[in-house]
Amino acid sequence: MALGLADVLVGCWTDTELDTGVTVVLPPPGTLGSVAVRGGAPGSREMAPLSPDTSGQECHGVVLCGSSVFGLAAADGVVDWCVEQRRGYAIRNMIVPVVSAAVVFDLVGPGHARLGPDAGRAACEAASADDPDEGSIGVGRGCTVGKHGGRQYASKGGQGWAVATSGDAVVGAIMGVNALGDVIDSAGEVMAGSRAPLDQPRYPHASLDELSVVAGEAPSGGNENTTIGCVVTNVALDKAAAYRAADLAHAGLTRAIHPAHTSADGDALFMLSTGDVAGSADLVADLAATAVSEAIRRAVLAATSTPGRPRDPRLA
Repeated sequence: MALGLADVLVGCWTDTELDTGVTVVLPPPGTLGSVAVRGGAPGSREMAPLSPDTSGQECHGVVLCGSSVFGLAAADGVVDWCVEQRRGYAIRNMIVPVVSAAVVFDLVGPGHARLGPDAGRAACEAASADDPDEGSIGVGRGCTVGKHGGRQYASKGGQGWAVATSGDAVVGAIMGVNALGDVIDSAGEVMAGSRAPLDQPRYPHASLDELSVVAGEAPSGGNENTTIGCVVTNVALDKAAAYRAADLAHAGLTRAIHPAHTSADGDALFMLSTGDVAGSADLVADLAATAVSEAIRRAVLAATSTPGRPRDPRLA
């Protein structure tokens, strides 16, 4: 069962030449969705329908993708696939899906090819109920971590997933880890992150523009990082409770990433409620924080080096 739940499908498409990719979560009909953003530099699509202030209830797909805001075009392919599969609201003899998306920045230059609708469709066609792949796959392909000492000292990030349970309650999380900060273990020790010398200035004690100058690069403002993910649960939640659970689930990021939720990260967590198991938002949030932190750590443990993005030697 993908992410520990029946009827949830997860699919990935990876471009191994251009080092980018897309991961799609396709929940069963009637799934309620919400989202919480804590990072200061998000890139997203169709988040407003998941707000607790709006009238919509269902989410028919979540897209986690590379190529920054340009990669949001991959969601078009997911929308088309959902229409063909009749996944969405039935309105005036039409199927209208709600497909929400968040992106990571993995572009290396203005000529870098970008994800399009075909990538989103390919991820849907590859979707299954099997355990998802981890590491340098899907949204995790071009991810890096530990850029707070300068981008040239970053280590490979990736995609990871985990499941936490309590009685009949199940919460699964899949994460794309492209953080400015380091990934840390439960004792606070760095697992994967900056490979900069110990005397190298680090954010926030030095500005990101200052770090760019040290590296001989043009100042960029540093808005090239984010950790994004999708949490799914069989606990029945309304939109207000789902939003609260998604917001509190960000505790998992702060357990596994330091620093987290910076102005240069676009950290976002989607929350999908698929079932009818009784439970509170606080229960879901507690389990979600556990799953999110474990998924982040698994992402770097499973990651393999790609050109210009080395696996952290501390993981050897």
